Amino acid sequence: MGVLDVVKAGVLSGDDVTRLYKYAKEQGFALPAVNVVGSDSVNAVLEAAKTANSPVIIQFSNGGAGFYAGKACGNADVLGAVAGAQHVHLLAKAYGVPVILHTDHAARKLLPWIDELIKFSREYKKAHGVPLFSSHMLDLSEES
Repeated sequence: MGVLDVVKAGVLSGDDVTRLYKYAKEQGFALPAVNVVGSDSVNAVLEAAKTANSPVIIQFSNGGAGFYAGKACGNADVLGAVAGAQHVHLLAKAYGVPVILHTDHAARKLLPWIDELIKFSREYKKAHGVPLFSSHMLDLSEES
């Protein structure tokens, strides 16, 4: 049984994420998690995952998302993450790769960024039936 017998190709959410983690643990393999900063890096990750016949975690950091949109773009960190996530949704299925789409290490000062992404995710789910992101990482390790 292969991974595509367990989950579908494309961006995973909810129970599919849990199923993929369980399958990886049972089969003894790790999921690579790659931070991306543009469509070229997203495409490279998807191509590598397809070549390796492996699911993958694609991550957007706040800075990487801002880079994705560009310095001159207002609200670049939010819009870059949204544009990048939509890019991943469109191409992950075409590449035939299961993807966990994740935000990476949001410290307390970045919580407004996560809040905005959750708003966009709600709208995306209303339109498409699935959330924009699979998961968000809140990193409060600097807190007392």
